[in-house]
Amino acid sequence: MTNFAPFAHMLADSSGAVIRSYFRTPMPVDYKTDESPVTIADREAESAIRQLIEEIYPDHGIIGEEFPSIREDAEYCWIIDPIDGTKSFMIGRPIFGTLIALMRNKTPILGIIDQPIAGERWCGGDGVQATLNGAPISSRQCPQISSAMLCTTARELFNESDGRAYDRVKERVKYYNYGGDCYNYGLVASGTVDIVIEAGLKAHDFCALAPVIIAAGGVCTDWEGKAIDFYSDGRMLACGDKELHAEVLKLL
Repeated sequence: MTNFAPFAHMLADSSGAVIRSYFRTPMPVDYKTDESPVTIADREAESAIRQLIEEIYPDHGIIGEEFPSIREDAEYCWIIDPIDGTKSFMIGRPIFGTLIALMRNKTPILGIIDQPIAGERWCGGDGVQATLNGAPISSRQCPQISSAMLCTTARELFNESDGRAYDRVKERVKYYNYGGDCYNYGLVASGTVDIVIEAGLKAHDFCALAPVIIAAGGVCTDWEGKAIDFYSDGRMLACGDKELHAEVLKLL
């Protein structure tokens, strides 16, 4: 089995260096325009990633919010979201991350989250141990819903039915908060968060995020417990423990 970890770190370094160079002092930026530091860093990070991929894997496809097409004939399909989320900044560090996924035959096998807010890097997938700054990480065992930490993004965007399902889980947990995709899934991989429920995650997001959870020993499925693939509907349940995952599925 191919070890993608060295290449994953190269990609994270390539994008992260560009992003961090733009955010070294507090900046009240909460939008994207052609002239904003967010957009400029976005373009330069994406350009650096593309160049590195083209050098090592010349046959590839790219898809994402700004890349609508996918090459059906490509064995390796890269999903890139150079900067995910631009709503707010804290102490000069943007609360977004770089999401990169390597797919083979529409199945995600590698995910990267480059998280400037914490200066941390998450790699995983294809049997490669997930790492935090080069050190192995593993999910915390928390089979009891009553003591679990629950996260999601944009609960207010759930439809009525999905919202009620989420609230059933929320009523059973002791702790909960809301955060960005990169932030939440990185915390699941680290063992800080036990459950993440999403009801509208985009294809290029979950293809990047799912391998990170799985490589850390967690479970990542749709709301019916089925494996997530390129055509999934965006309903994602990630847990750091299989027993906890099974209990949450009953509530969904």
